[in-house]
Amino acid sequence: MDTAKPLKHRVASIDILRGLIMLVMTLDHCRDFLHFQGPQHNPTNMGTTTVLLFFTRWITHYCAPVFVFLSGVSAYLAGQRRTKGQLSTFLIKRGLWLILVDAVIITFLFTFNPAFNGIVLEVLWAIGASMIILGLLVRAPLTVIGVLGAVILFGHNILDGMPMAPNGGAGTMLLKIFLTAPAVFVPWPNHMILEAYAILPWTAVMFLGYVTGSFYQPSFDAARRRKILLTAGLLLIALFIVLRYINVYGDPAPWSVQRNFAHTVLSFLNTTKYPASLIYLCMTLGPALVLLSLTEHIQNKFGAFCMVYGNVPFFYFILHITLIRLINIILIMASGIDIWHVKSPDFPFMFEPVPFGYPLWVVYVIWALVIALLYFPCRWFANYKRSHQQWWLSYL
Repeated sequence: MDTAKPLKHRVASIDILRGLIMLVMTLDHCRDFLHFQGPQHNPTNMGTTTVLLFFTRWITHYCAPVFVFLSGVSAYLAGQRRTKGQLSTFLIKRGLWLILVDAVIITFLFTFNPAFNGIVLEVLWAIGASMIILGLLVRAPLTVIGVLGAVILFGHNILDGMPMAPNGGAGTMLLKIFLTAPAVFVPWPNHMILEAYAILPWTAVMFLGYVTGSFYQPSFDAARRRKILLTAGLLLIALFIVLRYINVYGDPAPWSVQRNFAHTVLSFLNTTKYPASLIYLCMTLGPALVLLSLTEHIQNKFGAFCMVYGNVPFFYFILHITLIRLINIILIMASGIDIWHVKSPDFPFMFEPVPFGYPLWVVYVIWALVIALLYFPCRWFANYKRSHQQWWLSYL
């Protein structure tokens, strides 16, 4: 039976920004797996980093906040063809699915540890948990969801520096999970769970994205939407500059004067992602909102190129990490390292030999190669997904 349906409508500016972010994210993962490792190559260590190395890491700071924010926008748009009950069920199921994928597929690709005695919870965990919370609240008025998101976003850094007992019981554990991660949990001997993303700051971003999704209703004036996005983006950028300059609130890691002007600027930009600080989120979401405002009418080859990846973010996410990991393993084998004795000193990562790695120019070349190799698979799947409506497609 032919399952083809009329083409689904998509918002071009959202897909362009999402696709651009996916491509930038690929650079970060190429650097993770292929650049030199060790403290002397830490991109955020002001004592050893270079401007190019720092920039290679810093530009990828935009990925998670924008991706989570656009997930909230997409959640609202998905609700336009569902009842509130159906949307709630969909978000909860999709959230659980993303957490499962992060705990199994992404953990294996990053750790290469078949015993799974180390589970790594990263960005898909943050998105999935935030979707579940949003799914529980979608029946609430948009104003309530927006206020909750704003209160968490602007207020969560009040708890910076709050002392926590190392064995503080359930309350301390919940605080770590929701607000202060990264955190390591040891459920039983020789097993660990590394939670890299504290939930609530990312939930705030998703809530605000969900409210922003209401601006994309067909009845909403496009010019007014662009003005709101531009104004909000510029205000967040200004707030980032002011709060960061004052150096009092909004980020637990203050900037400081470094050995030269360039590294002082790097210190100013070196905001805290784990957990996501207010200043970090202003720095990343502000420009994203400006881009959303300015790209609504863009019709050029680069925009069309980004849309190919932005149409299928989950599909591309899994494929690109898998491909980078395969390239990583092939290059390790080609380097002459005994693959049967490859073990990282950082448990539970079991296939990251030290020393291994390449200079940044090689990382950039492989980044371009990965993007090129995945272009046609993504274009094919985007066309298939757009013209078909099998239930499982909404989970990919």
